[in-house]
Amino acid sequence: MTGKQARAAASGLSSLPVPLYEHVKRQIAEAILVGELAPGTVLPGEVALAARYGVAVGTMRRALADLTADGMLVRRRKTGTVVTGRTPQHGLRFFFQYFRLHGEDGSLQRSVPEVLSVVGRPADAEEAVLFAEAVGEPLLCLHRIRRVGRVPVMHSRIRLVARRVPDFPDKAANVPALLYLHLLDAYGIRVAAVREKLSAELADKEDRRLLALASPNAVLVIREEAYDQAGALALLSEHRATTAHHHYVNEIR
Repeated sequence: MTGKQARAAASGLSSLPVPLYEHVKRQIAEAILVGELAPGTVLPGEVALAARYGVAVGTMRRALADLTADGMLVRRRKTGTVVTGRTPQHGLRFFFQYFRLHGEDGSLQRSVPEVLSVVGRPADAEEAVLFAEAVGEPLLCLHRIRRVGRVPVMHSRIRLVARRVPDFPDKAANVPALLYLHLLDAYGIRVAAVREKLSAELADKEDRRLLALASPNAVLVIREEAYDQAGALALLSEHRATTAHHHYVNEIR
């Protein structure tokens, strides 16, 4: 991200209920997690970084202090602030990236999401109870698939209350890849807690088609409830994954 882009992002987010230092911290953390800032990189000084991101020095100092406490940065005398190789891949603070698929050798697998469809429909009775809304409340429903390389490994159905995300992209190609990050940036919705229920099921016809599975086969089913900073249900998801060549890892910190 260039200095101009960072300043624009920061100024555009300043009116949201999330503190500005959190947005700056997230931008730096994302750059570390995706490899733009490699381990051993020495960051510019606080004044230079504050100018690059268009924020006050105190805001930048708070962001750097939090990232240092998280272990992503280390302060070294005479050297400055250095990027470490210790990235908390599974912490909720970094849930805007998906780091829960690992190879058989334990290596982290980078998956790429693709939205297959975006549709609206009324909430059924069960969804209404979970979202604390009336039956028939309009929901926004996404169907998404994840691939590692070109291999499909998971498909997901994600539901949100449409009223909470006005002007959400109505075309699959326009939905941001980092959904949780988009919810934070565009709507101030921060995922603060996630509850998952895991089970194994026989792959159905859709699973076999999307995940290229033979019949019969099994899939890992992850039913996920993601809650915002106020404790309200923000997303209701069902992920169906093949574990033929991957492990699902959920680490609590």
